[in-house]
Amino acid sequence: MKGKRGFFLDDYDSFDEYILGDEDLPDADDDDKASLCSDEEDYSDDDDYLRGSDDEFLEEAPEDDSVHVFTGHTEEEEEDELYAIACSPTDNTLVATGGSDEKGILWRIGPGDPVVELRHQDSVSCLAFSNDGQLLASGGLDASVRIWDAAGNHKHDLKGNRGASEFEIEWVRWHPRGHLVLAGSCDSDCTARLWNADTGVLLNTFCGHSGAVTCGDFTPDGKTICTGSTDATQRIWNPVTGETVHLFGGDSYHAYGLTCLAISSDSTLAITGAMDGSVNAVNITTGKASSPVHVSFLIEFVLYVWWVQVVSSLSAHSDSIRCIGLASRFPWAATGSKDRKLTIWDLQHLSPRSSCMHEAGVRCVAWFGVSGYLATGCSNGKILLWDGRSGEHIRTLTGHTGCIQSLSVSANEDFLVSASYDGTARVFQISEFK
Repeated sequence: MKGKRGFFLDDYDSFDEYILGDEDLPDADDDDKASLCSDEEDYSDDDDYLRGSDDEFLEEAPEDDSVHVFTGHTEEEEEDELYAIACSPTDNTLVATGGSDEKGILWRIGPGDPVVELRHQDSVSCLAFSNDGQLLASGGLDASVRIWDAAGNHKHDLKGNRGASEFEIEWVRWHPRGHLVLAGSCDSDCTARLWNADTGVLLNTFCGHSGAVTCGDFTPDGKTICTGSTDATQRIWNPVTGETVHLFGGDSYHAYGLTCLAISSDSTLAITGAMDGSVNAVNITTGKASSPVHVSFLIEFVLYVWWVQVVSSLSAHSDSIRCIGLASRFPWAATGSKDRKLTIWDLQHLSPRSSCMHEAGVRCVAWFGVSGYLATGCSNGKILLWDGRSGEHIRTLTGHTGCIQSLSVSANEDFLVSASYDGTARVFQISEFK
């Protein structure tokens, strides 16, 4: 991710480590852009732009299947990238985007209303609307979460209780039934924080992870908070007291850092993905098994013991898990990976339903309401549509010339909106898949 001070690479952004000698380094006057991907055969790295099958950059722009293109982030001479996109859950045409140009923008699908800029002091890394559609949270590498109303009026800056440089925002989530905001840090702060978005007051800081908190969310019933970290653990928190209720880790859990998580609609099951391609399902309500695995941690000379239950280790991927999405109507989960594969899982039997191959790494996923269809965004700039029932590839949507970073579906489920490293957001018609 590119910030005001350059590119920020976390532990989970690296793939291989090499020792370079002086002869391996480029000349000081070499201005050519080097690829961040260490594997020449894998063009699915986040910061690779559109590549062809021969691993060369494509010179011709693809055909454009979109019905609307938003270019509000590309007006500057500097090439900007988009990192986040969110559709309002209540307004059919309202969209928010954010990127490396240090701003979010509220805009509408189709011509008409003017855009509203949501200013930060560094890259905008994440966006989320409250579930009632009244408020928008924007998180940035400037260490702030900013709250706006649906018209773009600034309400609050949500700050932590430490220095600004110690809490660069990785993700933001809203409480399912209230104006509470949860955010996690992508750096050495190792915490998640909870605020009241109506007052701007910091309610709790969740301390316990020993690595960056890369993912997190409220359970759908709003009673619990789950977070995952590069320390290869998941913690279940009491949002009122800030105490750890359950801790999942050790030999039976992920061996590498967590990258993403999703929680079942009944608030009992958490699906997590990690850098090594592993996917685990755990029971977050009990944290206990009939034949439990004993895990202990020595922290500041005090022995803490938890009993953890890994319901199932879901084996299907061979590289980093980039996204997890849950179907709203069916007991299915979709996992997308850098290994160019989408796997659709049956959560009732904890087994794979379908394996859907791509030409490039899968970066993001979005289900289309209750229809059973879903979309995947890829690092080669393509968006693929799938039938979740059969695993059949339905259509490929083109138009972008850079990695698809984020996908969102409009409130009326007529439109799929995408954000790309090419600096544009595109709108695609999907009403036929309702």
